Amino acid sequence: MNRVVVHYHEIALKRGNRPAFVHRLVDNVGRALRRTGVKRVRPVPGRIVVTLTPHADWPEISRRLQRVFGIANYSLSWRAERDIDAITATVLQAIDGRRFATFAVRARRADKSFHLPSPEINRIVGSAVEARSHAAVDLDAPELTITIEVVPHEAFVALERLPGPGGLPVGSSGTVLALLSGGIDSPVAAWRMMRRGCDVAFIHFHGAPYQDRTSRDKVTDLVQLLTPYQFRSRLHVVAFGEIQSQIVTQVPRPYRVVLYRRMMLRIAEAVATTIGASALVTGESLGQVASQTLSNLTVTEEATVLPVLRPLIGMDKAEISAQAQRIGTFDISIQPDQDCCQLFVPRHPATRSTIGDIHVAERALDTAAMVRLALENLSLQEFTFPEPRPDTAREPAVDEA
Repeated sequence: MNRVVVHYHEIALKRGNRPAFVHRLVDNVGRALRRTGVKRVRPVPGRIVVTLTPHADWPEISRRLQRVFGIANYSLSWRAERDIDAITATVLQAIDGRRFATFAVRARRADKSFHLPSPEINRIVGSAVEARSHAAVDLDAPELTITIEVVPHEAFVALERLPGPGGLPVGSSGTVLALLSGGIDSPVAAWRMMRRGCDVAFIHFHGAPYQDRTSRDKVTDLVQLLTPYQFRSRLHVVAFGEIQSQIVTQVPRPYRVVLYRRMMLRIAEAVATTIGASALVTGESLGQVASQTLSNLTVTEEATVLPVLRPLIGMDKAEISAQAQRIGTFDISIQPDQDCCQLFVPRHPATRSTIGDIHVAERALDTAAMVRLALENLSLQEFTFPEPRPDTAREPAVDEA
């Protein structure tokens, strides 16, 4: 077993744009598998082939492929010459020592110039397997499924197919800036945008000087966990406590939460402009809290000209929490912290704000000065995966699609 055959699904439907998506996926697979014993990553029709060195770390390779968006599934495979006798011999070598009562052979010809159709490949190879193993053929629920893929110049044999994360390759859909609070919702929203092919930068608002740094530490851990999905992350950290203090002293109590959110979007928009992000991303879910009623969401997003993407808008808390557990952010998110969203919050916030009411309330604020204050005190953290090493380890060769 010295190859991994990677299949993609959604990007195969891109027609004229498919080569660009495939090229991005090939590049992402190569980046993900640095220093795991990968020699080469190359595209073949409808799939990507990863060539392994003799000392490749297959468990680590498999773990990393689970985080490469755009992959439908992948298989650890044997390479064979494009000849039915060679393919049969490779299959018999692959099953040597395995015990199974039933099996099925499933062949696919990505290259239709191969002289045997798929059913004939199945019949020839199946007869050889049956004679060698004395197992029965079961096409409905086989204990072992033998996959054969015939492509130009070669063929591949696999005994197990593992699911990938699906979606689109990161980097194929542009850059967005995600507002990351440290709670359960916003990390899931960021992950879902990565899965749609976006490079996601992050911005976090904390309550200094009125709160401690627990929320900042949580967000650092969250970005560290999410970075392997996109290889590089930037986290912009904004001290928001003083801005909240100004809002508290100058506007009516019920509107504070909405005005906090509008200022966050203004500041995020300014940061997004500097990094070339085309949209903002939030973890808002319709009706979940007072600031997320339909009227308040409408009023909040009026503060920015950038699109505000809300990938969780139709999900409930149980669904969001379940996804957070699947991607590994849940245990970090539930750690106690001092969240700026809870700083100076009125007991009865407005749930049905209007743009007219908010414009009147904001007349007391110098919003442009608040944005400048936030940007002057902004700090930046950068994350990479795999983490850089001082030595120059050999990286896998990546062939363009």
